[in-house]
This record gives sequence, structure tokens and C-alpha cells, in this order.
Amino acid sequence: MRISTLTIYEQSMSSLNRQQGSLMQVSQQIASGRRVVNPSDDPQAASQAVQVSQALAINSQYADARIGARNALAQEESVLNSVSDAIGSARTLILQASTDTLSDADRASIASELRGIYETVIGQANATDGNGRYLFGGYQDSSEPFVRDASGNVNYVGDGNNRAVRVDASRLMPVADNGEDIFRSVHSGAGYVMEAAAGNQGSVVFKGPQVVDDNDPAYGTAFDITFSVSGGVTSYSVNGGAVQAYEPGETIRFGGLSVTLDGIPADGDSLQLDRAENMNTDLFRTFEKALTVLESPSATDAATAARKNTLSSVLREFDNSLDNVLTTRASVGARMNELDVVDSVSGNRSLNYEEKLSGLVDLDYVSAIAEYSLRQVGLQAAQQAFIDIKGLSLFDRM
Repeated sequence: MRISTLTIYEQSMSSLNRQQGSLMQVSQQIASGRRVVNPSDDPQAASQAVQVSQALAINSQYADARIGARNALAQEESVLNSVSDAIGSARTLILQASTDTLSDADRASIASELRGIYETVIGQANATDGNGRYLFGGYQDSSEPFVRDASGNVNYVGDGNNRAVRVDASRLMPVADNGEDIFRSVHSGAGYVMEAAAGNQGSVVFKGPQVVDDNDPAYGTAFDITFSVSGGVTSYSVNGGAVQAYEPGETIRFGGLSVTLDGIPADGDSLQLDRAENMNTDLFRTFEKALTVLESPSATDAATAARKNTLSSVLREFDNSLDNVLTTRASVGARMNELDVVDSVSGNRSLNYEEKLSGLVDLDYVSAIAEYSLRQVGLQAAQQAFIDIKGLSLFDRM
């Protein structure tokens, strides 16, 4: 077979180019520290590396979201801590005001202090985060969730939704609770609350109610104690049942509850008992009830009884509101703890992704340096072969 000089030169140049290309590829790998510099180096590894890199980036985005969620929950926890302290202080003032030895002026002074706490709680309910959004307005976070109407009553104008952030692929976490659930609700385990009818004319006062048998068939229903006075004899009935004689200072039982009654009721006076969720659950309304009776003089026995009964109800309502705030605060703490767990799991996941990515595209320097030396030898051999072949000419023999 005849091989032309041109063919020899072309094949030699092609061999040199291949050896130079291989040497350059290994040089790029060593310089970059990556085995897969171009997708063509290992198409399958390059494709898997893209998927792993995307998963790693998404995991990093969730980590950033958790930072924001933790900050939001920390702000809410701080506000709820202040609110629970305020309710505790208000409860202490109500206990002081319940003392019979205080004058109207003393109670007015307590009312002034209580009003300051009331305004503080309203301010906390309208707290904002670092971005100017209101914490407890639900999705309506661009304006104050609690506003006063023309009568001075505090109304909730937010919604019942809770803002949430996706902190992991499978976890959408609430990062704020709405004001309806915090300031206008009670804990599901709250018991009974008792109130005196607004139109009572007598001086009957109550203590309780206390639960004595929650297995009673009637336990959990509402009760209405109605008094009647006829012929100088005072009696009462519960929910229109049997009429029984009334004696001041006695403890009566019904529906698994016990209530101690004192004072002299007027004909037609009544007391109502119901589960807390069916009575007043508005923390601000509780403040307003307390302020109204503390700022009003007790000129008659009926007014004194109304004050005592209202303060007794207010204490129960403050207790229920405090339990509700503390329950929400515990939920916030649980979510913050969950974020720590998710952070730990996410950190392990990121480490696994990075290890997998390293296994796909990172360079084994020992093998690469050995390959680099081999390519150098190959290039040098190709160069020497070309020099030798170039010298094979008949003209050199003539």
C-alpha cells in the first residue's frame, strides 16, 4: 500500500492535536479542581450534578425562609410574653379592688392603673414586625387589626387567617397567629363563667362556680338561676326546675357544679352560668367591664353587689384569657423548637448533597496528576515520532 507524504503529515498533525487536547483537558481539570469541566466530559455525571445542585439551592432557600420564620416567631413570643405579664398585673389589681374596705376613690385609683394596662395591651395587640406589618391581623397586615369605634369599644378588623412560610418541602409553618384567636378566644379546656343579669335589683352575690362532678349528665349545659320573692319568702329555681328555698350564704349544687350565694335577691333577679366559650371571650371587653364598675360609685346595695359579681366574673375571664395567651405562646415555642429540628435535618441533607455533588464532579488529584504526566509523555512521543517520520525522505539517500 502506498502512503503519500501528505498523509503522513496529516496523521502526525492529528496525533499531535489529540495529545495536546488531552493534555489541555487534564490541565483544565487540575486548574479547576473538577473532573467534569464541560458536560461532554461525563454527560451522565453532569446531568446528575445539575439536579443535585438545584436540590442544594432549594435547600438553601428553605434555610433562609427558616431564618425569617424564626425572627417572626421570636417577635410574636416577645409580644405574647408582655401581654401575659399585663394580664397578670390586671388580675392582681382586680383582686385588690375586690376588697370591701376600699373606698370609691381607692377603686378609681386602681381603675386608673388598670386603664394604663388596658392601653398597653391594645398597643401590643397592634404591634408590628420589622417590616411594618401588623403581627396579629392575619392576611390584613397593612393596617391596625384592633380599632376603637365611636363608642370607644375595641373591635377586631383583621381576618381569621394565619400567615405561614414554607420552611421545608413538606412543612408550611404558621409564623403569626391572628388576633381573633389570641385576644377574642378562650382555651378549649376553659370551664364555666358566671354572671349576674344586668337588671338585678337585689344584693345577691356569688362565688364560683366550682366543678364537683364533670360526669353529671347535665354538665356542659347552660344554667339560669332565677329568684322569686313571695310573701316574704325567697326561693330559687335552676332552669325553671323545682323551686327551692333560698338561704343567704348557702352552697347549692346542680349539673356537676357548686355555687355559693349570699345577699338578698330581689324578685326576678337571675344569675347565668355557661361554658366560657359561650360567654364573653373578648379580653378587651373584660377590661372595659372592670373599668366601668371600678369607675362607678357603689351608692346602693344593688350597685355593690353588681360590682362584686362583675369583678368575680372578670377574674374568671382574665384567667381564661391568660390561659389562652399562654397556650398560644407555648405553640409559638413549639414551632421555634421545630425549626431547630428542621435546621438539623436540613444541615444533614445539605451535607449529603454536597458529598454526592463532590463525588460526581470533583477531581481525584492523584489520578489527575498521574494522567497529566502520562499525557505529557504521550505528547512528547508524538512530537518525537513526527520528527523521525519527517526525516524519512529518499532525497536524503541520493
